[in-house]
Amino acid sequence: MTRVLGIETSCDETAASVVTRDASGKPQIISNIVLSQIEEHVAFGGVVPEIAARAHVTALDGVIKAALEEASMKPADVDAIAATAGPGLIGGLIVGLTTAKAFAAALGKPLIPINHLEGHALTPRLTDQVAFPYLLLLVSGGHSQIVEVRGVGDYRRWATTIDDALGEAFDKTAKLLSLPYPGGPNVEKAAKTGDPKRFSFPRPLKGEARPDFSFSGLKTAVRRTATELAPLSRQDVSDICASFQAAVTESLIDRVARSLTRFREEHPDLPAPTLVVAGGVAANLTIRAALENSAHEAGFELVAPPLQLCGDNAAMIAWAGLERLEAGLAEEAPMSFRPRPRWPLDETSTPVFGAGKRGAKA
Repeated sequence: MTRVLGIETSCDETAASVVTRDASGKPQIISNIVLSQIEEHVAFGGVVPEIAARAHVTALDGVIKAALEEASMKPADVDAIAATAGPGLIGGLIVGLTTAKAFAAALGKPLIPINHLEGHALTPRLTDQVAFPYLLLLVSGGHSQIVEVRGVGDYRRWATTIDDALGEAFDKTAKLLSLPYPGGPNVEKAAKTGDPKRFSFPRPLKGEARPDFSFSGLKTAVRRTATELAPLSRQDVSDICASFQAAVTESLIDRVARSLTRFREEHPDLPAPTLVVAGGVAANLTIRAALENSAHEAGFELVAPPLQLCGDNAAMIAWAGLERLEAGLAEEAPMSFRPRPRWPLDETSTPVFGAGKRGAKA
């Protein structure tokens, strides 16, 4: 059995994992250690890149050791080392990729740099053995995309955000309302006791032919409402969160519906097409339930990873490395391979307007 050690340090989780297949060929997570940095960043209401990088330096060796011990393995038992090489915070990427290079050089094992987005894209094959092709809705703190997943290393981006990512909108809304970090889960928690109809927030791009996402205007509307109501009561906060979440959910359903139709048209022979939702926002149960209803109405099956695999983790990185090995796409990377803070999953797509001087975000 091929056993791949995965290392993930792209943001504020330090993670290591060992993944393989069992005797029947079914994917198996032998170990999965995730060390969160919430306590380091909570005072700032968000991730501080320099603090995150230093925390990775301090913790990574111990996390890898714990992952190997949980797998009852020694370093030499690993067949390859996969590490997130982008996109993400450059300091954290440097820590993880440099550590992976050291392991690969010392053990004489292949080094497999992994695109973090590919880790999310292939997670449903780890958890549910989903067959290609399938449609992916990737919603996280840094990305909001709809991608046609044709095979390992074969992706076509159909839609992306033209401004903020959905996870970023959740986090900024939480900070605006003085909710604790991390923002997304706390907005969802507050929304449970709120009235989703109290505030009529905009549904960005709803009804437009363009398939992309936009969340900056919605975030501005939330800020305007909160400012007008200040000082906010606890019920005000809950109602704003519920109304915000309702607007987000309705906008997502509208955007995704267009791609479901397109996927059906491009793959008419698939008897049971699959919609996958992945990324940190996929842990939001309200959004997940709405997507499931919409998918079933369109004749799709919805697949979402277990909650512990929605956020950043190393199991998805190790799995992406294993998939690349098995597909013959994992030629040993040179030690000169550099981390990429921006690394589109589909590099053939035209960058969206405002992508920046350093390259495309999506």
